[in-house]
Amino acid sequence: MWKFFFTGLLTVTIALQVHAQPARPKLVVGLMVDQMRWDYLYRFADRYGDDGFKRLLNEGFSCENTLLNYIPTLTAIGHSSVYTGSVPSIHGIAGNDWIIQATGQPMYCTQDDNVQGVGTQAKEGQQSPRNLLASTITDQLKLATNFQSKVIGISLKDRGGILPAGHFADAAYWLEGKSGNWISSTFYMEKLPHWVETFNKQKLADKYLKQDWNTLYPIETYTNSTADDSPYERKWPGEEAPTFPRKTSMLMKDAGYELIKTTPQGNTLTLDFAKVALEQEQLGSNPTGHTDFLCVSLSATDYVGHRYSLSAVEIEDTYLRLDKDIADFIAYLDEHVGKGNYTFFLTADHAASYNPMYYTDQKGNAGYLFTRQIQRHLNSELDAKFGSDKIVRSLMNYQVHLNYTLIDSLQLNLQEVKETIINSLNKEEGITYVVDMEGNQNMFIPAPLREKIINGYNRRHSGAIQIIADPQWYASTPRSPGTTHGVWSAYDSHIPLIFMGWGIQSGVSNKEVHVVDIAPTLASLLHIMEPNGNIGKPIVEVLGQ
Repeated sequence: MWKFFFTGLLTVTIALQVHAQPARPKLVVGLMVDQMRWDYLYRFADRYGDDGFKRLLNEGFSCENTLLNYIPTLTAIGHSSVYTGSVPSIHGIAGNDWIIQATGQPMYCTQDDNVQGVGTQAKEGQQSPRNLLASTITDQLKLATNFQSKVIGISLKDRGGILPAGHFADAAYWLEGKSGNWISSTFYMEKLPHWVETFNKQKLADKYLKQDWNTLYPIETYTNSTADDSPYERKWPGEEAPTFPRKTSMLMKDAGYELIKTTPQGNTLTLDFAKVALEQEQLGSNPTGHTDFLCVSLSATDYVGHRYSLSAVEIEDTYLRLDKDIADFIAYLDEHVGKGNYTFFLTADHAASYNPMYYTDQKGNAGYLFTRQIQRHLNSELDAKFGSDKIVRSLMNYQVHLNYTLIDSLQLNLQEVKETIINSLNKEEGITYVVDMEGNQNMFIPAPLREKIINGYNRRHSGAIQIIADPQWYASTPRSPGTTHGVWSAYDSHIPLIFMGWGIQSGVSNKEVHVVDIAPTLASLLHIMEPNGNIGKPIVEVLGQ
């Protein structure tokens, strides 16, 4: 009898211990591929290897219909929304840049004038996550483990390293264009770790740029792209044409280390640094036994897209090389953390549009919104009616930002001012809807689009009036080469999302999920609270539930 009693007691004790200490992976790795469209998983797949994107698809769980559920679709917002499970309305990151509506002060998303750069004296180092109002999944991991988990963010872009890593990160690093060095700020540390200084001394950016950029395969095999020399691509100063081979060894004399960001080697350099960070910081080997988190954002894909457009050989070559870099990085994780010991996810902050010139040359409907010209026209009309040509501050982020101080000083009727602007914008070619964000026009807009407008509106940081462009139209200068993003359409908002590794069920789903669902899915996986501004839901299929 006593034997059965003690056996039962032991079983209950073990069960309680299991529930008290839930199983977790040793490491979570989030890989953001800046400006990656969902269809890039398949567009170049005939030449992907077996160990990069294809391995993720074969071994992991792919959410094939993952959408951004807000506008504008911009880098800082995307990184913030993935890691907070929230939207600009709540987390406060309303763009890469915005205007503080109460004062008219311009603000960069990670700007922090109260900190100093580490590894640099330049203003480029004065960055932190303080503008992010909500917590991140990385913050929640820190809280759940009494700050014993280690969290590090890495990206060529400051915002790509800082915002995912959150407020409690051990470090965030980004590349300074002038020096080619990885830097940080006093928000995290007073001095760069010795391993970062050692890495910077290798001058790998020099090494990669001096190798020049030629295509990985014979250029005639790039059949998924337009001709190498096309009017949709932007040249570098000193280039006769935007063609291969790209003599980066020569171009760097004028462009400096900023050039590395617009080559595939920018991604390679980022992953080189991530590998050393993982090893030197012992990520995945935490002596406390707690889970660590490495946030990596690959920005070169965005820079290449902006300069050369989606249909360029440069894009195809960048993704073929990225496939090899991802394969190498996952193999590194297998070796240093152990296959099955880490959870890996790949996603993007936004996608991108085809160049309007390219689209119209193929006989499609597309065009440019000349925002500077539109702003001048608006202020001219407002001057004629209200006696001032400075009422509209900006048309930033597809929003009309007003000079409230001036409007108050002139004792103007705000609603009348907005109605004048809306009536004028409704006459512009290429504009589908014009919405007073605190009016009632949005009742006439399709529900999915209405939700994106509301989610993206932050009263303190967003403009008073939202502009919705026609499909395949975007804000730019006339006949501008390259591409951009920022609108609601699928080409800007349909992104890849693949989970792989510890705790992940292999599979695929075409069920619609949203970018805000990533953080609560990770929270469920890790058995921790979701971020404090979260509005997403766990993707239960990923977890095999």
